[in-house]
Amino acid sequence: MEISLLKALLKSFSCFFDLSSTVKINFEPVRKCYQNNEEMLKLLNPVLHAVADAEIASDESLQKAFQGLSQSVDKLRELFEASHPLMSKVYFVLHVETFTAKVQNYGLKIFELLKFSDLSLPVVLSLASLENRIMKIKHMGHEQRSTIITKAIRDQAEASGPNSDSLTKIADSLSLKSNQELLIEIVALEKLKENAEQVEKNGEVEYIDKLIAVVTHMHNCFVMMKQNQSCNPVLIPADFCCPLSLELMRDPVIVASGQTYERDFIRKWIDNGLAVCPKTRQILSHNNLIPNYTVKALIANWCELNDVKLPDPVKSTSFNPLSSLVPLKDSGSLRNPHLPHLRTSQPASPDSAQSIGSPRNGHDSDIESSSEGRSLDSVGELSLSPSRKEFSSASVVDELSPQGHNRTTSASSALSTANFSQEIPGDDSNETPLQAVTAQDCEASEDLMTSNQQPAVTRQRETDLRTRSRSQSIWRRPSERFAQRLVSTPAIETRADLSRVEIQVRKLVEDMKSTSLDQQREATGELRLLAKHNMDNRIVIANSGAVSLLVNLLHSTDKKIQENAVTTLLNLSINDNNKTVIANAGAIDPLIHVLETGSPEAKENSAATLFSLSVIEDNKIKIGRSRAIEPLVDLLGNGTPRGKKDAATALFNLSTFHENKERVVDAGAVKYLVEMMDPAVGMVDKVVAVLSNLATIPKGRAAIGQEGGIIVLVEVVELGSARGKEHAAAALLQLCTNSSRFCNIVLQEGAIPPLVALSQSGTPRAKEKAQALLSYFRNQRHGNGGRG
Repeated sequence: MEISLLKALLKSFSCFFDLSSTVKINFEPVRKCYQNNEEMLKLLNPVLHAVADAEIASDESLQKAFQGLSQSVDKLRELFEASHPLMSKVYFVLHVETFTAKVQNYGLKIFELLKFSDLSLPVVLSLASLENRIMKIKHMGHEQRSTIITKAIRDQAEASGPNSDSLTKIADSLSLKSNQELLIEIVALEKLKENAEQVEKNGEVEYIDKLIAVVTHMHNCFVMMKQNQSCNPVLIPADFCCPLSLELMRDPVIVASGQTYERDFIRKWIDNGLAVCPKTRQILSHNNLIPNYTVKALIANWCELNDVKLPDPVKSTSFNPLSSLVPLKDSGSLRNPHLPHLRTSQPASPDSAQSIGSPRNGHDSDIESSSEGRSLDSVGELSLSPSRKEFSSASVVDELSPQGHNRTTSASSALSTANFSQEIPGDDSNETPLQAVTAQDCEASEDLMTSNQQPAVTRQRETDLRTRSRSQSIWRRPSERFAQRLVSTPAIETRADLSRVEIQVRKLVEDMKSTSLDQQREATGELRLLAKHNMDNRIVIANSGAVSLLVNLLHSTDKKIQENAVTTLLNLSINDNNKTVIANAGAIDPLIHVLETGSPEAKENSAATLFSLSVIEDNKIKIGRSRAIEPLVDLLGNGTPRGKKDAATALFNLSTFHENKERVVDAGAVKYLVEMMDPAVGMVDKVVAVLSNLATIPKGRAAIGQEGGIIVLVEVVELGSARGKEHAAAALLQLCTNSSRFCNIVLQEGAIPPLVALSQSGTPRAKEKAQALLSYFRNQRHGNGGRG
């Protein structure tokens, strides 16, 4: 027989068996599907090995069966390798069971051919043994979920719709038992549909549409079931219920699409890697969560009036199990107004995309980054969190308290702990662009820790920076608008309250003009606290003429005054308009003076302020052309742990402007950056992001090679975080494609295996860079030399 064909088949079996140790297949329905196929292949494996060992010649029919079985097993392996928890489980099962049936048929055919062949078979392949294996394969109880799904599709097309038993079987077998799981499935199917539309597979698009209709029907049944189970005699207004939890919200927050959700539920949704709004399916331009104090106050008032208790806050975010699905036809067509209803595949209208109390209505709100280590989203938005006590990597910062906003993390601390991630707009760019971003009009909590943080000394700096795309004008607040605001409580304050703040600020401004250091110290300290608490306060302070006085006090010989002044400016810079006001007041040179002469905390806050100002492109140019980069690099190399993080973050943003890259390299930053690549320092991701930017210029590549950066970049590709691997691969691609010497070093460091793994399982950009690098290595082997 064709021995090489049989050996290839056995190799396919071996690769399939290896999946259990190399691929995460511990979630349903993937685990069950894998076990079914593994069990069947284990019945075939010893028979095929015996045939191979005996080197028995075979006829053409047996060879075709071997070939068909090999192809089917390879297809199954590819499906399992590509599986992940956020994929469409319905689509996965339909494909897997197609190839499972082929494996079963080819297996039975091989056994039948061997049983009736005239071949001289080994003793181990006795007739009784083959009969036994045939019976086992025939009677293997594989769940034919595809049959149930296909029937549900047919029933969905009819007026009656799928029956309750069919929906329950699908939900149970595919682990679609909660509201969130059903929504994730719909999102995954819509993504598949979008992909099919792009390649114009019209038949596939039509079929996926039918699947979406079935799953949407399941979701509607689930919502109806929740309504029927509600034991509350009072109808809950729809806007008070979270579309994810289907429960009354106790901590409502607004996402980028303008929709409002319960904080814990939407955070878990985003942390799972879902970048779309569950309700509207809009792509979320950032992952910030804005507390919706308006809805929160309305819910509190409604609960008090109706004697309703809010849901238990410690309840798991994975609740809403789906024990059984009652079809809508069984429950009537009632659409109860007290629970939200999500769209199926039609986009929501622009008006419907905004929830009660969203910033479009002019209300202040606080922003937080919703996921640990996700501070910089796919369009390059960096979330910052600046209050000024440092925390350890194991600590968890308390949630935002509407009563106090007392913070234990620094503005630059969260700024520095943010992961630097971005989506490259084109294939011709290898930079790590950080889009111009602006801080949000309010304070926020600091859920920004990344896995790379290190413990540090506790201290304080009060401010909360949050950033967003500058195009998000729905969050922009005109400086002249002082309607409803929040200072230290979620209650909506009156114009009289604001007037008191204006009077207080005017007095403090006059005190800053005093020649008395005590008065200046007290006035800057109070302004520092006022700027910490609220966006309207920041606007009032800036409009009172305080900025120019604060800039002048950056040269104060009194360290406390200087520290108060720079921290106040940092807090004021949260407002978009104030960034320009501060820069136009000539703050850049005085901030550099603080970087060079200030206390450790003042230096840190100065670096963070420079970063905040640099999100405006013009300021980025001004800061780069000043002498700011040298003291920032000095802080990077010789500052406190917090100072180093602040400096790295500022340098990252400055290095996204091409002209500044050479300045950063000339100032000696690469040496310090490479030294900070030690995971114990807790800054690997942000350092790799800076190196990725610097690797786009010749001087940067030379410095990375000279300082031993290539070795650590390879280590990050192998052992780093997902985002770190992405940046490291981008940097290595630049290094290798521009220098054959660097290419050889990368190869000598054993980069091929981790790059292969990254090309299969990294972020989309990481896969792209890894594949490009591997392709370049292949071309090198075929004689296409690179530059030296």
